[in-house]
This record gives sequence, structure tokens and C-alpha cells, in this order.
Amino acid sequence: MTPATPDTVTIIFQPMDRDVQVPSGTSVLDAIQRAGILFESICGGKGECGKCRVIHLRGSCTRSVSGDTCSLTPAEIADSYCLACRTYVTGDCEFTIPVESRIDAPKILFGSRGIPPELCPVVAKYLTSENEHAVPSYGTRSITLEGYTGPRPGMSGEQRDRILGSPSPHTVTVSTATGYSEVIAVEDGNTTLQIPGIAIDLGTTTVVGTLVNLADGSILGSASTLNRQITYGEELITRIAVGRDPAGLRKLRETATGSINAVIGSLAGQAGIPQASVLDVSIAGNTVMQYLLLGKDPHTLELVNADVPRAPAILPSTELGIAVNPRARVFCLPNVSRFVGGDAVGDVLISGMSTSPDLSLMIDLGTNGEIVFGNHEWLASASCASGPAFEGAGIASGIRAMRGAIEHVTIDPETGGVTITTIGGGKPKGICGSGIIDAAAGMAGAGIIDFTGKLQEKAPGVRLGEDGLEYLLVPRDQTSTHRDIVITAQDMAYLMDSKAAACGAIGVLMRKYRITVDDVRHVYLAGAFGAYMDLKKVVEFGIIPDFPNARFHPLGNGSLAGALATLLSRKKRDESVTIAKKMVYIDLLADSDFINEYSAAIYIPGRPEYFPAFREPGTGL
Repeated sequence: MTPATPDTVTIIFQPMDRDVQVPSGTSVLDAIQRAGILFESICGGKGECGKCRVIHLRGSCTRSVSGDTCSLTPAEIADSYCLACRTYVTGDCEFTIPVESRIDAPKILFGSRGIPPELCPVVAKYLTSENEHAVPSYGTRSITLEGYTGPRPGMSGEQRDRILGSPSPHTVTVSTATGYSEVIAVEDGNTTLQIPGIAIDLGTTTVVGTLVNLADGSILGSASTLNRQITYGEELITRIAVGRDPAGLRKLRETATGSINAVIGSLAGQAGIPQASVLDVSIAGNTVMQYLLLGKDPHTLELVNADVPRAPAILPSTELGIAVNPRARVFCLPNVSRFVGGDAVGDVLISGMSTSPDLSLMIDLGTNGEIVFGNHEWLASASCASGPAFEGAGIASGIRAMRGAIEHVTIDPETGGVTITTIGGGKPKGICGSGIIDAAAGMAGAGIIDFTGKLQEKAPGVRLGEDGLEYLLVPRDQTSTHRDIVITAQDMAYLMDSKAAACGAIGVLMRKYRITVDDVRHVYLAGAFGAYMDLKKVVEFGIIPDFPNARFHPLGNGSLAGALATLLSRKKRDESVTIAKKMVYIDLLADSDFINEYSAAIYIPGRPEYFPAFREPGTGL
């Protein structure tokens, strides 16, 4: 352990036995961030979420446990629990990070739907040969690229000298990512059968990558990591607030780049290749993630109908700090609006809805929700602030989808008996998004909540907790945290708000384009929402309408699949630009229809015309 100076203190975090030196007066949350520990901090240090719990073991610190900034119980406070964002170190200290605050083994979605595109990447390799009798192309001697057709690619003097200075055959990599031809690599020997490229999904929570050989389209590996920005806040609005400050923006950019480079390093290690051999990168991410990666001030994205460029960013890897070939270009899928970004464009691209005559709907619900209706003639989109409830955040016992999370719940409507399954098996330590939706639908079916989402005082399992009524899902003697897993009245209010925002956004587009539930032929469900949710319960609870004539298709990780498609195919890059340019965006904060649609969707399930099969007498619907 490095001894602290008089102006710094040493903080030790258990059980990882990691220490960090920080100035006296630093918050424990900031110390955790500096130590590089992945840690729950949904609100980004505002003292609102109550998820950043640590246990003070020893040392000097000051703790705030007052008022609405703290969600700790008196018993927890007596056991030395404190919120990391509201605890400040004044001397050497030691803390335990309890199991519920650790981010452990997240469930990562790799799979994707879609037909592989025609292989026509923007990079290609060619063997060189000299032709002294040809018209000179580079200096006094000609360099021929076998099989190459097109305008003469730009080549540096250093590259030319390397080729002409050695008799051995060389392989030249030509990139047309920027619209003109340029040589980005010269290698000794024949390496034309290996053209490594990487597709990246830069998600708010996770960063996922795929390594592919662009010579034949074969997949060489997949890897993932948590987005290191997590400790600065779970929600996009929180990160925008952090990014308003230049120092905060720099931290967020560094953590985004660091997360991407961690994935690239893992992929290169799996394949046994140097990272510098990676010759092309394609990245899909929402608009906020792209702004932060590019180092652009994101505060304008807080403005209604903010002007967001729809051209894709194509930049040198060195400018972004991406650790691949220094001359490689990074392609970022184009954005549409402040909250419909390149990830949603990737979803639409891989679904094929933009080239189909059938009316389709694409839904991607996470921390932010993206909704797209359309076909080959038109596309219309909206985004909704569904909040992180569908990902397990903002819920009293909610956690992200990781080991120990309850992912499915069944409640017997006759007996009230509860059956759960957890990710990885074993005792639960919380409940993730798919489990929460299952539980809510089951609670509605068993009469534990009414059609407004309110807990019924006399229903089985409902009791009076410290913050009002709550439903006991799993008692503490059956959990790994030794805490009851409950769903509170506040949780249900938050969940009802999230479901109303999602269904309301769908309703706005249906109303504007005069779409009925009978008109839709395909529904594409992107991301973890489509992969892990029980669709029947999603409709029963009223998150999305019932479309009786539609086929439902889980897209998997459409963002990653979209990035991969644009890596493999120049045509798909062009198609992604076309999608972004023609997509209409309806900003719900400025739309008069949204409040009406939201108000109808705040009930279970929602508007009768959207849920004809689920209407019941006496609900007031």
C-alpha cells in the first residue's frame, strides 16, 4: 500500500482489498470511481436512488443520514451502512461494498437477428508488384496493386519507401471509409486472407463487441464489459448533467473509450492478434453516448427539438483514442434526434422494415425507449423517458440483470403462491426488469394490485412497510442479502409511469398516422426487452398494445447487429444513412397528443381499442 501524504487519505475497499488515495473531504463514491470499481450509482451521486450503499468498517468520515437524501433504515444506520455519495472521508478509512451494491456478472445480450449482408467492406487488401515499364504511379517506379480497380489511393512517402525499399512482397490495405481511397497499412508478405474489423455496441450500461474477418465475413470472437460511465449515473440525463462541465465531459469520454478499448483488447487476445492489426471499426450507440465518445458538449440534447446532425461521424481512430490501427477509420452509425440514435437506426436496419412493404413497429425499451413505425416508404419515430424501471433500476429491490437477479416470477391467482427463477440459480439478491414485469402482471392477475396499479391492503402478501404498503415477494431468510425483496407502492407508481410512457409513445404515433392494432404486420422487439421479457405479460400489463395480426420478432442486440452490418457492407452504411435521413421524429415533450395517450395508458392495460382482448367489465376503461 502506498503511504498517503499529509494532504491525502487512504481508503480501502473490501472484499476486493483495493486501496486508493484521495484528498481529505472526498466522497466515498468519488473514491470508488477513482479506484475503478464498478458500483451501483443510478442517480449519479444525487442522494436520490439509495443504491450506493457501503458499510463503514473503520476510520474517520462524516455521514449524512438526514431527510430525503437517505433511504437507509434506522437498523441499517445502526449497522454502519451509509450512502457512498453522502459520506465524506476525513482520515484513513475502510469500507465494505455489500453484495447488493456490486455489479457482478451482468447478463450480456450478444445474439442478433438478420440475414448477413452482401460482403463488401470499405477496407480491402492487395498484394503489390513492381512494374518498371508502366506509367509511374508513385515516384519514379510504379507500384501495382494486384486486382485493384479505381482511383489511385493516397499513399504516404513512408509507405511508398517501405514498399520500394524491400524486394519482399507486400500487402497493402486500402480504405474507402471517407469516400476516397487511402492506404492505411503496409505489411510484409501476403496477409490478404486476414482483414480484422470490429463492431461495437456502445450501450448506456454495457459495451459489446464482435471481431470479424472482413476477408470472408467469419466471426472470430465476441466480448463485453460494463460501460465504465455507470458510476457517474445510470440515466442519460444524469450523464448529460455531468458532461456539461468540461472536466466531467473529459471523464465520461475517457471512460467510454476505456470501455471500448477493454473490449477490443479482449477480442484481440482471444484471436491472438495485435490490436494494431484491426483495420476498421463500426460503432452504434444512442445519441448521448455518441456525443460523449466524440467529446461533444451534450447539454443541447436537453432542449426540445434539439438540432442533431444526421450525418455519420467518420473519424481517425487516433482522434477518438481507439486502440486499433492508427490509420483506421471509425464509423459511427448516424443519429436521428436527441434520443433516437445510431442504436435505433441499427435496430431498423437489421429488422429490414425500411425495405418491406408491410407496416412494422420496432420497439427498444431500456433506460430510454425508442419507438419506430413504418415501411419502405416512410418511417416515424418517438422516444419516451421510460426510465430504468424495465432494467431493474429505480425499484426498491431492483438490480440489473446479473447473477442472483430474479428474472421470472409466477403468482398463482388462486393461492397467491410465488414461484421465482434467478439468473445463475441460487438465492436471489434482487429483481431485474423481466422479473418486475412478470411480478406486476401476476399481481394484477391475483388482485394484489387494482387496475390503477395500487396495492390492495387486504391482499395476500401485502403489508405495511416503512414507506407505506408493500408486497413481500421473497422473505429475507430466502435471499442472499438477508433482506426482504419487496415491491412497494412507490415502485408500482414508478412502474405504472414507465409503462404509460412507453404505451403512450406508441399511441401518439398510431394516432398521428391513423394506425389501428389490426394494421400492424410485424413487431420487432430489440435488446434485452425483446429477448428476456414474457411477451404475454408485457401485453397484459399494458406496456405495448395487443397487435392481433402481427408476428413478433425478437431482434436480439440490434445495435450490435447494425454495427456489424455496416462493418461488413458499404451498402448497409449507405442504407443506415438513408434510414436516418428519412425518419420523422416526434418529440413527445412538444406534442399535445402525448398527455392524452399517457393518461389513457396509466391504467391496466390501457385504451380499450389497443387491448380489445383484455378489456374487463368494471375497470372504468
